[in-house]
Amino acid sequence: MGWLPPGGRNSLFAASPLVFRPMRILSGIQPSGTPHLGNYFGMMKPAIELQEKGDAFYFIADLHALTTVRDAAVLRANVRELAVDFLACGLDPSRSVFFRQSGVPAVTELAWILSTVTPMGLLERCHSFKDKTARGFGASHGLFAYPVLMAADILIYDSDVVPVGRDQKQHLEVTRDIAVKMNETFGEIFKLPEPSIREDTAIVPGLDGAKMSKSYGNTIEIFAPEAVLKKKVMGIKTDSTPVDQPKPVENSSILGLYKLVASPADFQSMEAGFLNGGVGYGDLKKRLFAGIWEYFSVQRARREEILADAGLVGRVLAEGTLKARAVSDSVMTRVRKAVGL
Repeated sequence: MGWLPPGGRNSLFAASPLVFRPMRILSGIQPSGTPHLGNYFGMMKPAIELQEKGDAFYFIADLHALTTVRDAAVLRANVRELAVDFLACGLDPSRSVFFRQSGVPAVTELAWILSTVTPMGLLERCHSFKDKTARGFGASHGLFAYPVLMAADILIYDSDVVPVGRDQKQHLEVTRDIAVKMNETFGEIFKLPEPSIREDTAIVPGLDGAKMSKSYGNTIEIFAPEAVLKKKVMGIKTDSTPVDQPKPVENSSILGLYKLVASPADFQSMEAGFLNGGVGYGDLKKRLFAGIWEYFSVQRARREEILADAGLVGRVLAEGTLKARAVSDSVMTRVRKAVGL
């Protein structure tokens, strides 16, 4: 999907005087636990790269996290840790708007307004509710209505583009459907956001070979202490192929992870070790550990600097919230007028 210019097709601003602004990019991440390599390569790294492409709005989705995190102290700690790690990994508050979702209360007001026109059948078809309940999460209204709040997250900032993985494309389609319904009911209120699907983003494998996810308990944390990181990497599940024999490369967690952190030449060297034999899994895992540790060396140093300033995270999120509210207030003025509030 190509990038659309602000005010592109389906824009409610088509008949207004042209007002040029950078393309607005919107993305969020849940503070559901310590950030891991899947979070970094799946969302954080692409988001950091997009800071140069437009007007980037990134939020910590603490309201969404309430569907699964039920301990107030844990949620607050997760929010702070995620903010620290995101900043350490390269998010620049001077080039993006970084804030807590709950810092903009109007997003829940908009979610309610959107819910009054959202067909039940649309939500019943969403796979996220089915997937989470199948994994043992309680079938709450919040979990069922999750896509409506997500639509509010996107629409309240007049977002032009939303980066998503292929498995999240349905959420964008639901947002567009809800926006169309609102526009049909109350007049042209919302522009329709476009998805940007990263074709080059591979699934980050976890310790057991499945997709890395907190839900599966197979994660490798970005900033795990050295001993903890090494223990996790050395615990990656492998088969019983002898040292002297070639090892399967397909679906290898070791190779899949190493490709993310190593140079092309180093990756080819490890792959040759798999194909030629003569190298044991223990040595290959040690090479992977060294690659991960080195890859995040600069980020670890930056993280220590951030932690040394106790008030930095609070200041960054507060400033981001003010910027986010300036946009959301403008959009909500338009919405309230259209619906009669």
